[in-house]
Amino acid sequence: MTPLITGANRGIGLRLLQDYAAEGMSPIGTTRADDAPRIEGARWEALDVTDRKQHEALAARLAGQPIDLLVCNAGQYLDKHEALETGYPPAMWAQMFAANVTGVFLTVQALLPLLRRADAPKVAIIASTMGSSERAPGGSYIYRASKAAALNLGRNLAVDLKPMGIAVGIYHPGWVRTDMGGAAADIDVAEASAGLRARFAALDLDGTGCFETWNGQPLPY
Repeated sequence: MTPLITGANRGIGLRLLQDYAAEGMSPIGTTRADDAPRIEGARWEALDVTDRKQHEALAARLAGQPIDLLVCNAGQYLDKHEALETGYPPAMWAQMFAANVTGVFLTVQALLPLLRRADAPKVAIIASTMGSSERAPGGSYIYRASKAAALNLGRNLAVDLKPMGIAVGIYHPGWVRTDMGGAAADIDVAEASAGLRARFAALDLDGTGCFETWNGQPLPY
């Protein structure tokens, strides 16, 4: 099995890559950085998910390689401490939507031919409960809006990819102790990775379009 994980140089993405490699799979991780750690059994590829030309180059390098599982994990959370009265500049909106929404679409679009080469391909979009329209406590407007858009994107992709035999799941990884989640978060990356890998394994065409937590709880859209 060949999983491909975007934004795999740190946090949840890195742990997923490590765990899939430890299971004897042949995972591919993408990163914008030059300092990606060496992981036995894993392969690194350069990718800025906001750059269409880099997506095209990645697809060309991987031509002929079936991708069994595409995990759209790369994303940004830059507005955590922005103030409603003075913050949230337009450039920040553009940057975060480019990474969190457009980046997901471009990744799926570019790698679609490789997904279609697999026997039972799957796309997993790492979203957040913060994208749920029914859970709206305020604040972090750009992140919440971008994750709501990623959720909507995933739901619509599920419809269009189902006839191709590709299942799509949208997942909340939990509040995880990473650079993004902070030290006060509920779970560590090992627990998040274990839960997410179980969700990915369970995903099939009957459940395509699901929005779930890392431990299998359904979430409101």
